[in-house]
Amino acid sequence: MANLPESWFYSDPRPSSFGAGPSTSGANTDKNSDHDQEDPRDKIVHLILELNDYSTRERALYLLDKSRGIREDLPLLLWNSFGTIYSLLKEILDVYRLIYAENLTQRASNRVCSALALFQCVASHRDTRMPFIKAKIPSYLFPLLATTNKEIPYEHLRLTSLGVIGSLVKTGDAEAVTYLLQSEIFIYCIHCMEVGDELSQTVATYIIHRIIINEDGLRYCCAFANRFYSVSRALGNMLERSAELPEKRLLKYIIHCYLRLSHNPRARDGLRTCLPASLRHPNIINHLHNDPTTVGFLQQLLYNVSMGHQYTVI
Repeated sequence: MANLPESWFYSDPRPSSFGAGPSTSGANTDKNSDHDQEDPRDKIVHLILELNDYSTRERALYLLDKSRGIREDLPLLLWNSFGTIYSLLKEILDVYRLIYAENLTQRASNRVCSALALFQCVASHRDTRMPFIKAKIPSYLFPLLATTNKEIPYEHLRLTSLGVIGSLVKTGDAEAVTYLLQSEIFIYCIHCMEVGDELSQTVATYIIHRIIINEDGLRYCCAFANRFYSVSRALGNMLERSAELPEKRLLKYIIHCYLRLSHNPRARDGLRTCLPASLRHPNIINHLHNDPTTVGFLQQLLYNVSMGHQYTVI
Protein backbone atom coordinates (compact mmCIF):
# COMPACT_ATOMS: atom_id res chain seq x y z
CA MET A 1 0.00 0.00 0.00
CA ALA A 2 1.28 3.46 -0.80
CA ASN A 3 2.24 5.66 2.12
CA LEU A 4 0.03 8.56 3.07
CA PRO A 5 0.79 11.44 0.70
CA GLU A 6 3.17 14.03 2.09
CA SER A 7 0.66 16.78 1.31
CA TRP A 8 -1.76 15.47 3.93
CA PHE A 9 0.77 15.80 6.71
CA TYR A 10 2.53 18.95 5.67
CA SER A 11 -0.21 21.13 4.18
CA ASP A 12 -1.44 23.87 6.47
CA PRO A 13 -5.19 23.59 7.14
CA ARG A 14 -5.30 26.88 8.96
CA PRO A 15 -7.02 29.75 7.11
CA SER A 16 -4.66 32.57 6.21
CA SER A 17 -7.26 35.09 7.32
CA PHE A 18 -6.77 33.97 10.92
CA GLY A 19 -3.52 34.86 12.62
CA ALA A 20 -1.47 35.18 9.46
CA GLY A 21 1.42 35.70 11.83
CA PRO A 22 2.20 37.29 15.14
CA SER A 23 2.43 41.03 15.16
CA THR A 24 5.91 42.53 15.33
CA SER A 25 6.51 45.43 17.68
CA GLY A 26 8.53 48.46 16.66
CA ALA A 27 11.23 47.49 19.17
CA ASN A 28 11.98 44.37 17.14
CA THR A 29 12.05 46.04 13.72
CA ASP A 30 15.82 46.45 13.52
CA LYS A 31 16.39 42.94 14.79
CA ASN A 32 13.99 41.52 12.23
CA SER A 33 15.67 43.48 9.44
CA ASP A 34 19.01 41.95 10.40
CA HIS A 35 17.47 38.50 10.32
CA ASP A 36 15.97 39.12 6.89
CA GLN A 37 19.48 39.72 5.49
CA GLU A 38 20.82 36.43 6.87
CA ASP A 39 21.26 33.24 4.92
CA PRO A 40 17.97 31.34 5.32
CA ARG A 41 19.78 28.32 6.75
CA ASP A 42 21.50 30.44 9.40
CA LYS A 43 18.25 32.20 10.14
CA ILE A 44 16.71 28.85 11.16
CA VAL A 45 19.30 28.55 13.94
CA HIS A 46 18.46 32.02 15.27
CA LEU A 47 14.75 31.23 15.20
CA ILE A 48 15.31 28.04 17.20
CA LEU A 49 17.16 30.08 19.83
CA GLU A 50 14.25 32.50 19.95
CA LEU A 51 11.91 29.68 20.97
CA ASN A 52 13.41 29.83 24.46
CA ASP A 53 12.28 33.43 24.96
CA TYR A 54 8.54 33.73 25.51
CA SER A 55 8.50 37.25 24.03
CA THR A 56 9.86 35.99 20.68
CA ARG A 57 8.45 32.45 20.70
CA GLU A 58 5.21 33.08 18.82
CA ARG A 59 6.99 34.74 15.91
CA ALA A 60 9.68 32.04 15.89
CA LEU A 61 7.07 29.28 15.87
CA TYR A 62 5.28 30.87 12.94
CA LEU A 63 8.44 31.37 10.86
CA LEU A 64 9.90 27.94 11.63
CA ASP A 65 6.60 26.33 10.69
CA LYS A 66 6.71 28.11 7.33
CA SER A 67 10.40 27.31 6.77
CA ARG A 68 10.50 23.59 7.53
CA GLY A 69 11.82 22.65 4.09
CA ILE A 70 14.90 24.89 4.21
CA ARG A 71 17.08 22.57 6.30
CA GLU A 72 16.91 18.79 6.18
CA ASP A 73 18.58 18.66 9.58
CA LEU A 74 15.86 20.76 11.23
CA PRO A 75 14.59 17.79 13.32
CA LEU A 76 18.12 17.22 14.65
CA LEU A 77 18.55 20.91 15.44
CA LEU A 78 15.22 21.00 17.25
CA TRP A 79 15.90 17.85 19.25
CA ASN A 80 19.51 18.58 20.23
CA SER A 81 19.34 22.31 20.95
CA PHE A 82 19.08 23.30 24.59
CA GLY A 83 15.56 23.89 25.90
CA THR A 84 13.82 23.70 22.52
CA ILE A 85 11.73 20.58 23.11
CA TYR A 86 10.71 21.90 26.53
CA SER A 87 9.59 25.18 24.94
CA LEU A 88 7.52 23.33 22.34
CA LEU A 89 6.04 21.06 24.99
CA LYS A 90 5.17 24.10 27.11
CA GLU A 91 3.02 25.36 24.22
CA ILE A 92 1.06 22.09 24.30
CA LEU A 93 0.61 22.18 28.06
CA ASP A 94 -0.49 25.81 28.07
CA VAL A 95 -3.34 25.12 25.66
CA TYR A 96 -4.94 22.48 27.90
CA ARG A 97 -6.71 25.09 30.03
CA LEU A 98 -8.12 26.80 26.92
CA ILE A 99 -9.45 23.48 25.65
CA TYR A 100 -11.11 22.51 28.90
CA ALA A 101 -12.61 26.00 29.28
CA GLU A 102 -13.70 25.84 25.61
CA ASN A 103 -12.02 29.20 25.13
CA LEU A 104 -9.64 28.30 22.29
CA THR A 105 -9.19 31.14 19.78
CA GLN A 106 -7.99 30.73 16.22
CA ARG A 107 -4.76 32.57 17.03
CA ALA A 108 -4.05 30.28 20.01
CA SER A 109 -4.85 27.24 17.84
CA ASN A 110 -2.49 28.44 15.11
CA ARG A 111 0.28 28.94 17.62
CA VAL A 112 -0.04 25.43 19.04
CA CYS A 113 -0.39 23.95 15.56
CA SER A 114 2.96 25.53 14.65
CA ALA A 115 4.54 23.81 17.66
CA LEU A 116 2.88 20.54 16.65
CA ALA A 117 4.21 20.93 13.10
CA LEU A 118 7.74 21.12 14.51
CA PHE A 119 7.07 18.03 16.62
CA GLN A 120 5.97 16.36 13.41
CA CYS A 121 9.35 17.13 11.87
CA VAL A 122 11.01 15.38 14.80
CA ALA A 123 8.60 12.42 14.56
CA SER A 124 9.33 12.04 10.84
CA HIS A 125 13.12 11.86 11.03
CA ARG A 126 14.76 8.47 11.42
CA ASP A 127 17.32 9.73 13.94
CA THR A 128 14.89 11.56 16.21
CA ARG A 129 11.77 9.39 15.96
CA MET A 130 12.71 6.86 18.63
CA PRO A 131 14.10 9.40 21.12
CA PHE A 132 10.84 11.32 20.61
CA ILE A 133 8.86 8.16 21.39
CA LYS A 134 11.03 7.11 24.34
CA ALA A 135 10.48 10.54 25.87
CA LYS A 136 6.74 9.76 25.61
CA ILE A 137 6.07 13.16 24.09
CA PRO A 138 3.21 11.87 21.88
CA SER A 139 1.24 11.14 25.06
CA TYR A 140 0.96 14.88 25.65
CA LEU A 141 -1.01 15.14 22.40
CA PHE A 142 -3.79 12.81 23.51
CA PRO A 143 -5.83 15.50 25.33
CA LEU A 144 -5.83 17.45 22.04
CA LEU A 145 -7.25 14.40 20.27
CA ALA A 146 -9.88 13.85 22.96
CA THR A 147 -11.69 17.15 22.37
CA THR A 148 -15.34 17.00 21.30
CA ASN A 149 -15.71 20.58 20.08
CA LYS A 150 -16.14 20.70 16.30
CA GLU A 151 -15.35 24.38 15.79
CA ILE A 152 -12.51 25.25 13.40
CA PRO A 153 -9.77 26.03 15.98
CA TYR A 154 -10.35 22.68 17.70
CA GLU A 155 -10.54 20.80 14.41
CA HIS A 156 -7.20 22.21 13.28
CA LEU A 157 -5.68 21.18 16.60
CA ARG A 158 -7.12 17.68 16.18
CA LEU A 159 -5.88 17.31 12.60
CA THR A 160 -2.35 18.57 13.30
CA SER A 161 -2.04 16.29 16.33
CA LEU A 162 -3.09 13.35 14.16
CA GLY A 163 -0.40 14.37 11.70
CA VAL A 164 2.26 13.86 14.37
CA ILE A 165 0.95 10.36 15.17
CA GLY A 166 0.68 9.60 11.46
CA SER A 167 4.35 10.46 11.02
CA LEU A 168 5.25 7.92 13.71
CA VAL A 169 3.49 5.05 11.94
CA LYS A 170 4.28 6.02 8.37
CA THR A 171 7.45 3.94 8.13
CA GLY A 172 5.94 0.90 9.84
CA ASP A 173 8.47 1.00 12.69
CA ALA A 174 7.59 -1.87 15.05
CA GLU A 175 8.76 0.04 18.14
CA ALA A 176 6.51 2.96 17.24
CA VAL A 177 3.55 0.63 16.82
CA THR A 178 4.27 -1.04 20.17
CA TYR A 179 4.40 2.32 21.92
CA LEU A 180 1.12 3.44 20.38
CA LEU A 181 -0.60 0.19 21.28
CA GLN A 182 0.55 0.55 24.88
CA SER A 183 -0.76 4.11 24.95
CA GLU A 184 -4.18 2.99 23.65
CA ILE A 185 -4.07 5.18 20.56
CA PHE A 186 -7.02 3.18 19.16
CA ILE A 187 -9.36 4.97 21.56
CA TYR A 188 -8.27 8.41 20.37
CA CYS A 189 -8.31 7.51 16.68
CA ILE A 190 -11.80 6.06 16.98
CA HIS A 191 -12.89 9.22 18.76
CA CYS A 192 -11.49 11.35 15.91
CA MET A 193 -13.26 9.12 13.38
CA GLU A 194 -16.50 9.88 15.22
CA VAL A 195 -16.20 13.63 15.86
CA GLY A 196 -13.64 14.91 13.33
CA ASP A 197 -14.24 16.33 9.89
CA GLU A 198 -13.48 14.27 6.80
CA LEU A 199 -9.76 15.05 6.69
CA SER A 200 -9.30 14.18 10.37
CA GLN A 201 -11.27 10.99 9.79
CA THR A 202 -9.01 10.12 6.87
CA VAL A 203 -5.78 10.57 8.85
CA ALA A 204 -7.21 8.71 11.88
CA THR A 205 -8.27 5.82 9.62
CA TYR A 206 -4.83 5.81 8.00
CA ILE A 207 -3.22 5.51 11.45
CA ILE A 208 -5.47 2.57 12.34
CA HIS A 209 -4.55 0.87 9.07
CA ARG A 210 -0.81 1.40 9.53
CA ILE A 211 -1.06 -0.11 13.02
CA ILE A 212 -3.05 -3.19 12.04
CA ILE A 213 -0.76 -3.85 9.05
CA ASN A 214 1.67 -4.83 11.80
CA GLU A 215 0.91 -8.34 13.08
CA ASP A 216 1.03 -7.21 16.70
CA GLY A 217 -1.37 -4.41 15.86
CA LEU A 218 -3.83 -6.80 14.20
CA ARG A 219 -3.67 -9.20 17.14
CA TYR A 220 -4.25 -6.31 19.55
CA CYS A 221 -7.29 -5.11 17.59
CA CYS A 222 -8.83 -8.56 17.39
CA ALA A 223 -7.89 -9.91 20.83
CA PHE A 224 -11.18 -8.82 22.39
CA ALA A 225 -14.59 -8.51 20.79
CA ASN A 226 -15.14 -4.98 22.13
CA ARG A 227 -11.94 -3.74 20.47
CA PHE A 228 -12.82 -5.27 17.13
CA TYR A 229 -16.41 -4.04 17.18
CA SER A 230 -15.33 -0.53 18.25
CA VAL A 231 -13.08 -0.24 15.19
CA SER A 232 -15.56 -1.91 12.86
CA ARG A 233 -18.41 0.27 14.10
CA ALA A 234 -16.38 3.47 13.64
CA LEU A 235 -15.47 2.43 10.08
CA GLY A 236 -19.08 1.58 9.31
CA ASN A 237 -20.42 4.83 10.76
CA MET A 238 -18.22 6.84 8.42
CA LEU A 239 -19.81 4.97 5.52
CA GLU A 240 -23.38 5.14 6.72
CA ARG A 241 -23.73 8.51 8.43
CA SER A 242 -24.24 10.55 5.24
CA ALA A 243 -26.32 10.05 2.13
CA GLU A 244 -23.21 10.36 -0.07
CA LEU A 245 -20.17 8.10 -0.15
CA PRO A 246 -17.06 9.36 1.65
CA GLU A 247 -14.32 11.15 -0.23
CA LYS A 248 -12.20 8.64 -2.18
CA ARG A 249 -9.12 8.79 0.02
CA LEU A 250 -11.18 8.11 3.13
CA LEU A 251 -13.12 5.33 1.41
CA LYS A 252 -9.85 3.73 0.29
CA TYR A 253 -8.53 3.55 3.84
CA ILE A 254 -11.83 2.26 5.18
CA ILE A 255 -11.66 -0.60 2.67
CA HIS A 256 -8.00 -1.24 3.49
CA CYS A 257 -8.83 -1.46 7.20
CA TYR A 258 -11.70 -3.89 6.63
CA LEU A 259 -9.55 -6.02 4.33
CA ARG A 260 -6.77 -6.23 6.89
CA LEU A 261 -9.28 -7.16 9.60
CA SER A 262 -10.55 -9.95 7.35
CA HIS A 263 -7.12 -11.58 7.60
CA ASN A 264 -7.86 -12.50 11.22
CA PRO A 265 -10.18 -15.55 11.54
CA ARG A 266 -12.17 -14.19 14.50
CA ALA A 267 -12.56 -10.77 12.91
CA ARG A 268 -13.54 -12.38 9.61
CA ASP A 269 -16.38 -14.20 11.36
CA GLY A 270 -17.49 -10.92 12.94
CA LEU A 271 -17.47 -9.12 9.61
CA ARG A 272 -20.04 -11.57 8.25
CA THR A 273 -22.62 -9.82 10.43
CA CYS A 274 -21.28 -6.27 10.72
CA LEU A 275 -19.75 -5.46 7.33
CA PRO A 276 -21.73 -2.47 5.98
CA ALA A 277 -24.12 -3.39 3.19
CA SER A 278 -23.05 -0.27 1.30
CA LEU A 279 -19.72 -1.94 0.50
CA ARG A 280 -21.62 -4.42 -1.66
CA HIS A 281 -23.50 -1.71 -3.55
CA PRO A 282 -22.55 -1.06 -7.20
CA ASN A 283 -22.19 2.64 -6.40
CA ILE A 284 -18.94 1.82 -4.60
CA ILE A 285 -17.40 0.42 -7.79
CA ASN A 286 -18.58 3.45 -9.77
CA HIS A 287 -17.15 5.77 -7.12
CA LEU A 288 -13.75 4.04 -7.38
CA HIS A 289 -13.75 3.57 -11.16
CA ASN A 290 -10.32 5.24 -11.54
CA ASP A 291 -8.72 3.29 -8.66
CA PRO A 292 -8.52 -0.35 -9.79
CA THR A 293 -6.20 -1.26 -6.90
CA THR A 294 -8.77 -0.31 -4.28
CA VAL A 295 -11.51 -2.02 -6.29
CA GLY A 296 -9.39 -5.17 -6.20
CA PHE A 297 -8.98 -4.82 -2.43
CA LEU A 298 -12.74 -4.48 -2.05
CA GLN A 299 -13.29 -7.64 -4.09
CA GLN A 300 -10.76 -9.49 -1.93
CA LEU A 301 -12.55 -8.26 1.20
CA LEU A 302 -15.95 -9.46 -0.01
CA TYR A 303 -14.45 -12.81 -1.02
CA ASN A 304 -12.74 -13.28 2.36
CA VAL A 305 -15.93 -12.53 4.27
CA SER A 306 -18.27 -14.56 2.08
CA MET A 307 -16.02 -17.62 1.75
CA GLY A 308 -14.76 -17.58 5.34
CA HIS A 309 -11.06 -17.72 4.52
CA GLN A 310 -8.30 -15.37 3.46
CA TYR A 311 -7.70 -14.91 -0.25
CA THR A 312 -4.54 -12.81 -0.13
CA VAL A 313 -2.38 -10.68 2.12
CA ILE A 314 -1.49 -7.03 1.63
